[in-house]
Amino acid sequence: MANRQVGLCLLCHSGPIPEERFQGDLAPDLTSVGARLSEGQLRLRIVDSTRVNPQSIMPAYYKSEGLTRIAPAYRGKTVLTPEQIEDVVAYLITLK
Repeated sequence: MANRQVGLCLLCHSGPIPEERFQGDLAPDLTSVGARLSEGQLRLRIVDSTRVNPQSIMPAYYKSEGLTRIAPAYRGKTVLTPEQIEDVVAYLITLK
């Protein structure tokens, strides 16, 4: 989640990661997110947040069909692997 080369979470979200500068403020702060949302709710938001909020600007990290304006090299691929999604969920659920 804090890796700025992979998911870019901190581009929009802030959280309890003081060593990471320039955290975003476009999306909810992730501090205590594990107390607010269940594991399943977190997973759904990461996989495809538009299923919870159709107006969400958060990318679908595990959706590869029905997307537009995708670079040819990324067509048919997901942003994160299933393992990466589970790692993010496991981390976020600890933020109580």
